[in-house]
Amino acid sequence: MAHVVQPLDQPSNYKDSQSRVERAKQNDLLSKSTTLYIGNLSFYTTEEQIYELFTKCASPEDGGGIKRIIMGLDRNTRTPCGFCFVEYYTHAEALASMKYVSGTKLDERIIRCDLDLGYKEGRQFGRGKSGGQVRDEHRQDYDPGRGGWGAQAQRLEAERRREVEERYADAQEGPGAVAGGGGDWKETETTVTSRKRGRSPDDEGDNVRMGHHRSRDDMEVERM
Repeated sequence: MAHVVQPLDQPSNYKDSQSRVERAKQNDLLSKSTTLYIGNLSFYTTEEQIYELFTKCASPEDGGGIKRIIMGLDRNTRTPCGFCFVEYYTHAEALASMKYVSGTKLDERIIRCDLDLGYKEGRQFGRGKSGGQVRDEHRQDYDPGRGGWGAQAQRLEAERRREVEERYADAQEGPGAVAGGGGDWKETETTVTSRKRGRSPDDEGDNVRMGHHRSRDDMEVERM
């Protein structure tokens, strides 16, 4: 039965492409590692949220605890891009997090934990061409927790919009361009309206007198 169920505290077969450590040496380092790589985070998850979750597997009574958390950042914008490193004081704490935290929800996302060889300066930055993670370069779905569409989809959409704007600009400037939206007509209408004289009290009096004359004429017709 032990061979059927995969242990939850075993590292994956992932090998850092930029690490020059051989596989045997890597396995030896992972067997003593106190650092975890956390993936599939939301861009909006904070360091405080991560600390609150992973401190549940800390053992301060045994001299353990979380030593530090390194947030993964976009290389260009220096904003979170969906991963981090959690470094404990003991290897047992790291294994406990793999058992009980990996595969659970944080910020409505299923996060992944894996033993790491150890953090080195520079690893906090995404390795994708756009500055974020490589997985977000090729992602074709819309994920609001990871910045919307993938980087390639965003570039294609930006190019499409630019082409539409250029075609629209050519249509406005080239031969046979459509006239503007009637701005001259609006100015003329405003000028004519402003020239209308307002009604004065004398006008009211004239109207009343004209009304009396009409009524008298009508009376004369009735008499005849």
